Amino acid sequence: MSPRALSPAAVRAHTAQETGEAFLMLVTIAHSDFAETLYFVNDTVDLVSRGNTYRGWPFQVTLPEEREDSLPTVQLQIDNVDRQIMQGIRALTTAPMVTLEVVLALSPDTVEAGPFHFTLRGVDYTALVITGTLAPEDILNEPFMQYSFTPEWFAGLLP
Repeated sequence: MSPRALSPAAVRAHTAQETGEAFLMLVTIAHSDFAETLYFVNDTVDLVSRGNTYRGWPFQVTLPEEREDSLPTVQLQIDNVDRQIMQGIRALTTAPMVTLEVVLALSPDTVEAGPFHFTLRGVDYTALVITGTLAPEDILNEPFMQYSFTPEWFAGLLP
């Protein structure tokens, strides 16, 4: 695995004994049924990054375990403070695409990590929180070969 390339500001913030810089997680949720794409930042105030306004919203991201036998899944936990969130999720017939990115608060136009693209695979909720399971594209179950070795495609191979 190659090391992640960070901006000089991120390296200074990461290696400093004390810093006033904050790493922020950006979440973008897109679906064809949405009137517009949803943008959230894990902060108490809104943030403008690359021309998009990310709404300050409390959420938590739990990163996956590294396992060899399965694709990683990420848990996204959002505070259930607005009834419209669950109503919007229930109305969907297909899974939305979720993108995670990390930026610095003082330089939000520079993406330090990501973008990481996921599909929302499952949702659980309580009165307090909504937990979504995010999974990357399932490449482990894709067919390996584009073509099957049949007489139609490979006539010279078969008797």
